[in-house]
Amino acid sequence: MRIKVIVFRTAYWRPGTNYVKVISSLVEGIVQDQDIITVSEKALSVARGSIVDESRITPSSVARFLSSFWMRRIWGGPLGQITKLKKRTIKRLRNYPSVEGAAHKQVALRKAGVLQALRHFSEGGIDASNLPYSYVSLPIKDAPHIADTIRLDIEKRYGIRIVAMIVDGDATFSFKNLHLAPRHVEVEGLVHFGGFLTFVLGRALHLKQRATPIAVSGRTFNPDYALTIAEIANRARGYGAGLTVWDMARRFKVGINEITWKMLESVPHRPVVIVRLSE
Repeated sequence: MRIKVIVFRTAYWRPGTNYVKVISSLVEGIVQDQDIITVSEKALSVARGSIVDESRITPSSVARFLSSFWMRRIWGGPLGQITKLKKRTIKRLRNYPSVEGAAHKQVALRKAGVLQALRHFSEGGIDASNLPYSYVSLPIKDAPHIADTIRLDIEKRYGIRIVAMIVDGDATFSFKNLHLAPRHVEVEGLVHFGGFLTFVLGRALHLKQRATPIAVSGRTFNPDYALTIAEIANRARGYGAGLTVWDMARRFKVGINEITWKMLESVPHRPVVIVRLSE
């Protein structure tokens, strides 16, 4: 099986972006029958306005505990070692911002629950990377419907059959035919059992890590096959302005809450990737 990857550079998708129209226009003259068009969940969340300004959030005592003790002492200590986080990541966790971090954990508690809030990042699909100021994006709740909408629009416009896949860069861990997703997703064969425990066990046991397909429209894939496609697309896509808020802040030489929309628009973004398979 030969694999061809086509990456599309676009303008930054601000809230209100007509992503269906943008995607269809991007692939015009390039997309072929049976192509797999993958789209970043983060870009879709932002375009749909599914974001929260954490500067407006009042944290609870539980959220403050998570940001001050759990993140700094536990993730910056034993859990960081057990999961073999990079030294730079552990250092950042030991200096986790107490005020901004507490607001972030409060959002995680409300939107994703306690077990997800215990994660050190991407709690239940909540993500702060490639967003300005104190905004975070929320996970897409109706991902299968969105994937259907994207697929049907392209098929109607160009008279072909394609597959649409929405991808989250957060890892699913695999051991043979067991695939542990970071959160509940409606993709056959991916299971989820408990927030931060999935990450801890997956990393501690050195399980295979791949990006997570959130929704697939147009074809039913073997879960291992779907994970492979998601990983290929995620690697080709890159990380935009940075993998984490710290990476973004370092890139733009500002504080973690001082990144602007304009700064993000100055960086190449690649939310759409075609994965083409041939014999």
